Parts: sequence; C-alpha cells; structure tokens
Amino acid sequence: MVIFLSIFSCFARKEPSLAHHESQNNQIQTETQTQTRTKTMEYIEFSCQGTRYPDLCIRSLASFAKYSTINGPDHLAHIALSVSLTKALQTRGYLLKIVKEIEEINNGSRPGYAYLTMQDCEKQISDSVDQLSQAIKELRRVNKGTIIDDKMLWHISNVETWVSTALTDASYCVQSFPGHRMSKRTATIKVKAQNVAEVTSNGLALFHRYAAKYRAAAAARAAKKLP
Repeated sequence: MVIFLSIFSCFARKEPSLAHHESQNNQIQTETQTQTRTKTMEYIEFSCQGTRYPDLCIRSLASFAKYSTINGPDHLAHIALSVSLTKALQTRGYLLKIVKEIEEINNGSRPGYAYLTMQDCEKQISDSVDQLSQAIKELRRVNKGTIIDDKMLWHISNVETWVSTALTDASYCVQSFPGHRMSKRTATIKVKAQNVAEVTSNGLALFHRYAAKYRAAAAARAAKKLP
C-alpha cells in the first residue's frame, strides 16, 4: 500500500509539469499561426496597393490569411482569379433565377426591355465564368513550367487575354444599367456585376505583376543572345 501511494504521488507531481509543457506547446503553436497570418496579411496588403480597387482586393483575399499562407505572386494570382470566378458564378446564378422568375410572370407574352437587358447581362456574366475558368486552367500550365521560353510566354498571354475578356464582359453588363433611378432588383444586379468586374480587374493586376518577372527574365535572356 505504501509503495502504491508512493508511485501515485510521483505521477501526481509529474502531471502539472506535463500539463505546463503542453500549454507551452499550444502557446508556441498559436503564436506561430498568428505570426504567419500577420505576414500573409502584410503581403496581401502590399500586393493590393498595385490594384485599381485596393480595399476590395484586401477584403476579398483576407479570408485566405486565416487558413493558409500565400506562397508568392503565382499563388496570390491564382487565389485572386479564383475569387473572381466564385463571384461570377454567384452572380450568374442570381441572374438565372431572376430571368426565370420574369419568364414565369410573362407567361409567354412578349418580353420587355428589362427582361432582355437582364438576359443579355446573364449571357455576358456566363461568358466571364467560361473565360475565368479557362484563365485558371492556363495559369496552372504556367506554374508547371520550369523553362522561360516562348511556350510559357504564350500561356501567360493566354491568361491575360482570358481575364481581360472576362473583365470586358462584366463591365458591359454593368453598363447595361445606366443611371441611378432603378428598381431594387435591378440595382442589386448592377452591384453584383460591378463586384465581378472589380475583383476581376484586381485579379488581372495581380497576374500582371506575376507575369512581369517572366517577361523580364525572357528579355534578359534574349539580350544575352545578341552579338
């Protein structure tokens, strides 16, 4: 019995030490995660200063700082374009819903100007979805490349073309609703389309920064070949 109590007493003395050690580990882990999030946010804020809508850029990318690090401009460009695609998909879904509701109300009667405008806007945003999807696929091909050659520059140009076209289509949708006097539903559509255009503009700017280093490297390589 004495031996048992002695052993129990020994374990009891060690438990606080073990708990303290685990507490220290948890604290170190928390501090490390906080430092990582802070560095990621600093990188996002710095990068977004080169965009047309920096505040929106920071807000749209900030959520990623909570869960993961951003490994350089290629990763940031990929995330930014993914945000654009998500916004475009959400806006397209909303427009499809509105167009369907108007069709049910019209019940086969001649569609009015508002319906035709929204239908056209839905097609433009759908085109943006397709173009952003293509851009992200092309960006993956750029990231897989290890040699800066004409093929890689071609992929970079493709990404820029796809994203620029997506931006043009989203902007066209916004311009379909001129003026300020409009219904709440129309105003909502305009705001959503404007958001797609703005995050796409930011994504394009971030990709330009990423692509610039490849173009600079290609130019330097070409300069070396000159006699």
